[in-house]
Amino acid sequence: MSNQFMSVDEVANMLQVSKSLAYKLIQKLNDELQKKGYLTISGRVSRKYFEERFYSIGKEDQ
Repeated sequence: MSNQFMSVDEVANMLQVSKSLAYKLIQKLNDELQKKGYLTISGRVSRKYFEERFYSIGKEDQ
C-alpha cells in the first residue's frame, strides 16, 4: 500500500519547487480540505487531493 499522505519533500520534488513553497502549497490545500470538513495533518497532504488539484486526476473532463 502506498503512503496516503505526501510530505513536504515529496511535494517539493514532484513540483520542482523549494521546500518553503511546498509548505505554503500544503497549507493551502489543507485549508481547502478543512473548509470541506476534513481533518488534516500539518506538513502533510492527502496524495489523492494533491493529484486532483495539480493533475486533475479523478475529475471528469468538463
